[in-house]
Parts: sequence; structure tokens; C-alpha cells
Amino acid sequence: METKLIEVRDAGTFLPVVAIRTMPANGAERYLLARLGYGIHEEDQAQYVLLARLSSDTEMRYDPYRWPGDTRTMPVAHQYIIDHWPELETGAVVDVQYILGETATAKTPERLAVQHG
Repeated sequence: METKLIEVRDAGTFLPVVAIRTMPANGAERYLLARLGYGIHEEDQAQYVLLARLSSDTEMRYDPYRWPGDTRTMPVAHQYIIDHWPELETGAVVDVQYILGETATAKTPERLAVQHG
């Protein structure tokens, strides 16, 4: 399993999330993922990214399009994280407005403004 903490941003939105790629590290993880329906083979299991907001007690989601009550921020961010997993590092910003072409530049991490402001 690979874990990253990511900053999801949108218009007036700051959501720290934990993202976990279901890449099994051993036979026990591979078995448990298979038992839960994530596929039998490692390459099938590695296609999933579990995502949960760190700021609330919402459940962790594996399907980007099953965020209750949210039709924009979390679905767009979740799919982007799945599609761009290798290039995202812990602390990365996933800017929904930028992804959707609503802004010309992506937002910078909030922590940089706080540290230098």
C-alpha cells in the first residue's frame, strides 16, 4: 500500500485528504484485497485509490463518483488522483478549478503561504 496526504482545492475550498493506492506489498495484503473484491492479481488491485477527508469522519471511498452530496470537488479530485498517482507527492495540491480549466494557473500549497506569511 502506498499512502499520500494531498491538499484538495476548489473555489473557496481547502480539503486535506489521505489517499491510499491499493498496491499490495505482500501476500496478506493481496489476499485481503482479493477477498474484498479488488481483484485477484496485483495489477488489478493497484488500480484503486482509497480517499478520505482528514477533516471529517466521512467514510473512505474507492469510487470517485460515489461521494455523497458532492458532484464536483471530490469526484474530480479523486479521479485526478487516480489518473496522476505516479506524479503526485505527499503535500501536492489537486486544484479542481485548474483541472476543469476555470483558472490559468494551479493554486500553490496553503502551507507555503502560512509559513512565509
